[in-house]
Amino acid sequence: MEQHRAVVVGAGIGGLAAAVALHQRGWNVTVLERAAALTPVGAGIGLAPNSQRALDVIGLGDRVRELSAWQGDGGMRAPDGRWLARTSAKAAAARFGGPLVLLHRAALVDLLLSALPEGVVRTGAAAFLADPGDDGRAAVVRTPDGDIEAELVLGADGIHSTVRRTLFPDHAGPEHSGFTTWRVVVPAPERPFPPHETWGPGRLWGTQPLKDGRVYAYAMAAAPEGARAPDDEKAELLRLFGDWHHPVPGILAAVDPDGVLRHDVHHMPAPLPAFHRGRVALLGDAAHAMEPTLGQGGNQAFEDAIVLAHHAGPGVRPSRALAAYTADRLPRTTAIVRKAARTGRLALLSAPPAVALRNGLIAAVSRFGPGLVLRGFDGIADWRPPSAAVGRRPRASKLTSANDRSPSARETP
Repeated sequence: MEQHRAVVVGAGIGGLAAAVALHQRGWNVTVLERAAALTPVGAGIGLAPNSQRALDVIGLGDRVRELSAWQGDGGMRAPDGRWLARTSAKAAAARFGGPLVLLHRAALVDLLLSALPEGVVRTGAAAFLADPGDDGRAAVVRTPDGDIEAELVLGADGIHSTVRRTLFPDHAGPEHSGFTTWRVVVPAPERPFPPHETWGPGRLWGTQPLKDGRVYAYAMAAAPEGARAPDDEKAELLRLFGDWHHPVPGILAAVDPDGVLRHDVHHMPAPLPAFHRGRVALLGDAAHAMEPTLGQGGNQAFEDAIVLAHHAGPGVRPSRALAAYTADRLPRTTAIVRKAARTGRLALLSAPPAVALRNGLIAAVSRFGPGLVLRGFDGIADWRPPSAAVGRRPRASKLTSANDRSPSARETP
């Protein structure tokens, strides 16, 4: 039986997950990555129960949970160390049907690659969409080695996607959010600490342990687009966060200045009219770039991958399959993009009266128990894959046994 060809443009975690899912549905998949090598950003990623269920569908969820640190009791703090809100790992697992876990992106990329046949991923392969195709003709992807015709093309080429610009040239595209982020991975300090996110005036800091004894820390602050530190980014972090509570100063002391990752935050507040055109679909940041304040960017990319492969079954017309994909994904991701933006505005308030009011409200709400704090993830972390999705179905016991595990991480941007 002849296999249909699918081309995935971009080898980020969403593109690789889509490649795995389509491969399991019988597609002949090729992944084209512009970079000369797959070198994942040296940072952690939080995976909520929704994305773990997506990974369960392609048989990788159990392995992800084995490699990850599991959510621990922690919460939200003020820069002086006061607790504004406490989070409960047990309550979160009960509410959403599973834990929040954290692992290094490099480990996640390696796991996804292990589920693909050798030769599927081509690095150093710049790709451009030459023709989106339609039900009557194949799509065409142009590469330095020649054109590739495909029954299905996925644009998973990130926030500045060239595939998206080709499909929707009149769309405004991503815009700067007004924030910048820093990320570091360092050895854990000797003095223990609970996982936390700390909100200060116009800036925030998060610290989460990884399973291998290191710590993933992230920071976010209001800054103009393109702004950079006059000396180095470690010095900038010390200026902004050096007098915050433990373990922030110790983590900053351990930072290698060359190991600080800084990126401006862009998002797409104006949704696309669709996530497809012809035989081409967009997923992940290419389709719905969002601020990292809900920790859902990568999680939503995994959902995209599974839903798209679910609809792109054998014998289904591309127009029907991709229209169903857009119908499933566009309303959901649009709502999450908007919620992430609202959370970002709240987190990075800078006027003292506004900060005091915000912190007082958070503390008041938290006194009613973890349920009210967790309610913000209702409809997000409790997502479940389509009932007929390809691959192995998630086993409930693996997701709902979080209460029996030793927790040590929580969802992070």
